[in-house]
Amino acid sequence: MTEERVVDFRPGTIFRVLLIVAAVAIVAEVVWIVRSVIAWLVVALFLALALNPLVNWLERRTHLKRGLSIALAYLIVIAAIVALGATFLPRLIDEVNGFVQALPGYVDQVTHGRGRLGFLETKYQVVEKVRKAVKEGGASSVLGLSGAAVAVTKSIISIIAATVTIVFLTFFLLLEGGAWMDRIYSLFPQRSQPRMRHIGDEIYRTVGGYVTGNLLISLIAGGSITIVLLIVGVPYAVALGLIVAFLDLIPLAGATIAGVIVGVVAFIHSVPAGIVVVAFFIVYQQLENHFLQPVIYGRTVQLSPLAVIVSVLVGAELAGILGALAAIPVAGAIQVILRDVLAHRGDSRPALVPRPPG
Repeated sequence: MTEERVVDFRPGTIFRVLLIVAAVAIVAEVVWIVRSVIAWLVVALFLALALNPLVNWLERRTHLKRGLSIALAYLIVIAAIVALGATFLPRLIDEVNGFVQALPGYVDQVTHGRGRLGFLETKYQVVEKVRKAVKEGGASSVLGLSGAAVAVTKSIISIIAATVTIVFLTFFLLLEGGAWMDRIYSLFPQRSQPRMRHIGDEIYRTVGGYVTGNLLISLIAGGSITIVLLIVGVPYAVALGLIVAFLDLIPLAGATIAGVIVGVVAFIHSVPAGIVVVAFFIVYQQLENHFLQPVIYGRTVQLSPLAVIVSVLVGAELAGILGALAAIPVAGAIQVILRDVLAHRGDSRPALVPRPPG
């Protein structure tokens, strides 16, 4: 006869388990509700890390208070954006106007099956399909115009609110970030605080180096492709360069997506221009992967290619583009913590004292 075992749970244990499950569910629900605020906070954190070196430099050079140094850094960034806009915005406006003026010609080519875009009609009968959809459901079903004005208005208001909120969040993170970190360090025992500060400094160096390096590499990518497009005579070079700079911020897939977009536009312009642009993207991608990233990132983010791919895929699955952007610095921070844990694990082991002979 086998002896039966009875597992008895105390009511207090069951209550604590149920309380933990309820607390986790509530936290998950709250996180889901405020996910937009969390996204704004993540963007503000990245901007604060990117601006912090400039703020520290101004604080040392000008001997101004922290708040005034942050304000001066904001003015410098705004002046740089205005100068960049004054340089490229007129050209960008001309290119957009040129595209709008050329759009009827492209539509005419598609409609009559002529030109480089004529294959859309001759092979896929795009015009007939659009006409059929308009006849059956009206223009609103084809273009999604139902409530479009309200949706656009809401989007504009949301973008403005997000921008203003991120600007203020960045300011206060730059102003009070150090004080908050000191409060967090003070929660640890006195003997553990130096170790925690070292971990925090390493994480800051890793994440800050990645953010500034990624911005610099994106600017190089956008500027170089703009120059190439201007040389081969592809229209809308400045606008396409801005698209490349923005998409290059996304790890792994961003540069490929930008290359496809710019390559298609270049081939529409001319076949030789398309070949030159695609060849340049292939060469530049190798240069960025094997030279620019190791030199610019340096020793800040030491992740293997496998860790980069896995972290980006997980981040993209969890939070889309924002998760992909944050994946590498988060993985770098986790690596710093694991490295510190492994380094101090041996220190906690008792030393082996050899026995005396005999």
